[in-house]
Amino acid sequence: MNIFKDIVCGKKKIHLEYEDEFIIAFNDINPKSPVHILIVPKFFIPTLNDVTHQHENILGKMIIVASKIAKKKHINHDGYRLVINCNDNGRQEILYLHMHLLGGRKGTNIFF
Repeated sequence: MNIFKDIVCGKKKIHLEYEDEFIIAFNDINPKSPVHILIVPKFFIPTLNDVTHQHENILGKMIIVASKIAKKKHINHDGYRLVINCNDNGRQEILYLHMHLLGGRKGTNIFF
């Protein structure tokens, strides 16, 4: 079972902050900052190690979506962080590539 696959496939209903044909974004259920949005491609890539040149466009789109959401959440002027974790030591908890958009307070930890 992979919660992100269930969300992408519509098996698990949640409030989406953003959706288009390639990407969805939603609030993290265990937020590490006042704004903590997960940005997820609609097709499965397990980790950053599995990214190839075919994924360049989706990774760029994820960053553009993060910027749009930061503006919508009014954190674009004060600043925010984008984080992609990879595997266990990189603190990736779900094997499905995703980006964390974190903002709303000054970062105090290298990981969050």
